[in-house]
Amino acid sequence: MKKRLVIFGYGDMAQLAHYYFSTASAYEVVAFTVDASYLKEASFCGLPVVAFEDVERMYPPASHDCFVALGYSKVNAVRKEKFLAAKEKGFSLASFISSRATLLNDGQVGENCFIFEDNTIQPFVTIGNNVTLWSGNHIGHHSVIHDHTFIASHAVISGRVEIGEQCFIGVNATLRDHIKVGERCVIGAGALLLGDAEPDGVYIGTATERSRVPSSRLRAI
Repeated sequence: MKKRLVIFGYGDMAQLAHYYFSTASAYEVVAFTVDASYLKEASFCGLPVVAFEDVERMYPPASHDCFVALGYSKVNAVRKEKFLAAKEKGFSLASFISSRATLLNDGQVGENCFIFEDNTIQPFVTIGNNVTLWSGNHIGHHSVIHDHTFIASHAVISGRVEIGEQCFIGVNATLRDHIKVGERCVIGAGALLLGDAEPDGVYIGTATERSRVPSSRLRAI
């Protein structure tokens, strides 16, 4: 018999979590939950949606696990808050690790992690609690990803990098080896980080500018 799972949220992230847990895990998703002030619909993905204030009474933690399916709003602070609230209610927090990801770190992955397909996690990497790794990232050997961090697709984290709590690493960002990223840093899409980043830093890559030549004058395309 599959374990029963309640998902916090009913947006896009919750729909994705429902898909992945339902198709490729040992869990059966039985309900969704949100704060009562956000409860607008009685069902989502064909399952009931209940107020988070009542969830432990309707779906007891002794027989149900929880997964907090939220993004990186407020530099992951909202996801962190709900993760801690679910723990306080007594829930165990499930993690999803895609069978199409390559994990060579002996399972050093915390609770409420969402690890999508095509991630490569090298030996001796430690991944904390409540970490999201979107598809296609490289996490280099001996790196440490601390709690409540979100790494978007195709980032390259080189060896022995330490990423602090509540960080966001954008698409195609590159972090060189042996550096430390302080808590609540935002590393934007395409950024190249070659040294340590102090807490609360924002690092944004240079955007590509529009050429003065219009596409109609490009004969090779």
